[in-house]
Amino acid sequence: MTTPTTSTIRTDVCIVGNGAIAKTAALGFAQAGHSVTLLAPSARQAPAAATTPAVERPWDVRVYALNHTAHDLLDSLKVWDALDMARIAPVDAMDVHGDGADGGSLGFDAFGARVGTLAWIVEDQNLNGALDAALRFAHNVQRVEGRACELTCSDSGAAVRLEDGRRVECALLVGADGRESWVRGQCDIGVDYRMYHQSAIVTNFACDKPHHGVAHQWFTGSDGIIALLPLPGNRVSLVWSAPETLAATLMEESLGELAIRLGEYADDKLGTLRPLQPDAVAAVPLALIKPHAMVAPHVALVGDAAHAVHPLAGHGMNLGFGDIVDLLAIVRDREERRAIGDERVLARYARKRKEEVLLMQLATDGLERLFGANLEPLRVVRNIGLNLLNNMPALKRRLMAHAMGKSSI
Repeated sequence: MTTPTTSTIRTDVCIVGNGAIAKTAALGFAQAGHSVTLLAPSARQAPAAATTPAVERPWDVRVYALNHTAHDLLDSLKVWDALDMARIAPVDAMDVHGDGADGGSLGFDAFGARVGTLAWIVEDQNLNGALDAALRFAHNVQRVEGRACELTCSDSGAAVRLEDGRRVECALLVGADGRESWVRGQCDIGVDYRMYHQSAIVTNFACDKPHHGVAHQWFTGSDGIIALLPLPGNRVSLVWSAPETLAATLMEESLGELAIRLGEYADDKLGTLRPLQPDAVAAVPLALIKPHAMVAPHVALVGDAAHAVHPLAGHGMNLGFGDIVDLLAIVRDREERRAIGDERVLARYARKRKEEVLLMQLATDGLERLFGANLEPLRVVRNIGLNLLNNMPALKRRLMAHAMGKSSI
């Protein structure tokens, strides 16, 4: 039972959230010399898998394709080397397949991008475990558990009141609390919201043939978008962005039946697929969320609180890491006379992020609309477009550089 209190916690930065983006932001600000309060919901008991030896732990159905921006940030915070490398798979190439018997194709590879790898596939539990371990050694980070009920801002900063009466006062409040962000709502920031009427079906399979570090993606038209991402060994992670009716059917079927469905696309490349865990599958509703602002007085939004995009490009998490990189840099480089939550400082952050976020929103939403339409003329045009792009090396390099979080390659 929680005892009501009226104590006040004063801190430079208060971060609201409990995911990888919130934890990374907390480490970033702490290592920059700021006092940080990480405000998260009351902790639930850790699942048994978290204490199981890595070699025995089930494979997490939630994985991220982390790009070079994410890698470099985590490396600078001394988190990357704390990850369990035996459970990380590099992506050395990507094959994109159009729909139909004469579907177009588009290929990317690390050699063409002049890098060692395009991205890294990392499980959610692996990433969060390393971040939690790092936070335990961050002496200027305190974790506060409780339910926030009110956010107020004044000339001096922001304050969050908890249900038990405690207050957290800060110069800068960072909303890293996901697509249904409480912080965003408290700041009266409106959103443009587009439901895709799709769910991402996620699970893992063993495959008969080696994947050679290649990520495969199929634009199927009426059945949505299928991605099979490499995991260590002969294993792959499925992300199937399926229309709602099909998604409901897939969730009702066994994973063995799902593997048979995937065989139409994957057998030639990966051989027969077999479920890694019979009941380990999840469905995530998909939507495009475009907040009208990324900042408010003494408040900055990061991650899905600031933008939620279709997962077809696998870069939703990477956008969040990009937010942190730019917010930390802008706060670091501010004039001495300006506080970290100064209106002009936060306006610079919003301007800095605008282009990258808008480009990713336009790209993912535009591709979903283009490949989701079942009109024959569009099908022909989009497959021709894939083939044309595949034969334009300069443009391909620009696309790869953007996806990897690099200015050029």
